[in-house]
Amino acid sequence: MCTSWKGAAVLADAWPLFGLTIETPRLRLRLPRDEEVAELARVAADGVHTPHERPFLTPWTEGSAEDRAHFVLQQHWGALGDWEVRSWALGLGIFLEDRPIGRVTLRAQEFPVVREVTTSSWLGLPHHGQGFGTEARAGVLTLAFDHLGAEAAVSEVFQDNHASQGVSRRLGYEPDGISRDARGDEVLVSDRLRLTSKRWSSRERPVATIVGLDAARSMFGV
Repeated sequence: MCTSWKGAAVLADAWPLFGLTIETPRLRLRLPRDEEVAELARVAADGVHTPHERPFLTPWTEGSAEDRAHFVLQQHWGALGDWEVRSWALGLGIFLEDRPIGRVTLRAQEFPVVREVTTSSWLGLPHHGQGFGTEARAGVLTLAFDHLGAEAAVSEVFQDNHASQGVSRRLGYEPDGISRDARGDEVLVSDRLRLTSKRWSSRERPVATIVGLDAARSMFGV
C-alpha cells in the first residue's frame, strides 16, 4: 500500500467514488463513510414513511427498526462490493448541514451502450415535504445527463405514491407505460416514467455542482 495516503485521501485514492460530491443549493450528496452509514441506518430505523404507506417493491421498511438499519448497511456495502462498469449503483448519502437525512441512488446496466439510468431514494420522515427529494434527484440527474452523457432516466412509481409522482412531474418525466410486479401474493401496478436528455436540458431545475468526477469517470465506463 502506498504510504503517502493519509486520512480521508486514502479512500478517494483507492476508490475514486469517495471523492465525488454533488452540491445543490441546500444539500450535499456523496458516499458516506462507515460512521456516517451508521447514522443513515439510524435515520432509517426511525422511519422513512408513515405506517399506512407501502412505497417500495422490496418491503424493506416493513420490519423492525433493527431490520431497517441492517438493510441500509447491507445495501451500502453490497453496492460498493458489486460495482462493475457494466452494472453499478451509486448510493449517495443526502447530507443537510453535514447531517445525513436520507439516501439517493443512481443505477445503470450496460451504461456505456444503453446510456439509461434509474433512480431511487428515501428520506427520514422528519425531512419529508420540504423539497429535499426533488433537489436530491435533480442532483444525481445532473451528474447523469450533464456529465456522464445519459440519454434517458426512467422511474417506476406506484400509482398511489403521490410524493414520488410529484417529484417526477416537477422534473419533467413523461408517461412511458406501466409495469406489473409481484410483492408476495399481491400484484402491483406502477407508472413507468421517462425523462429524456433533450427534455432535461430544456427545463429549469435546481442548480447542482459536480466535484471530483474526473478521477472517477472511468468507473462509469465513460
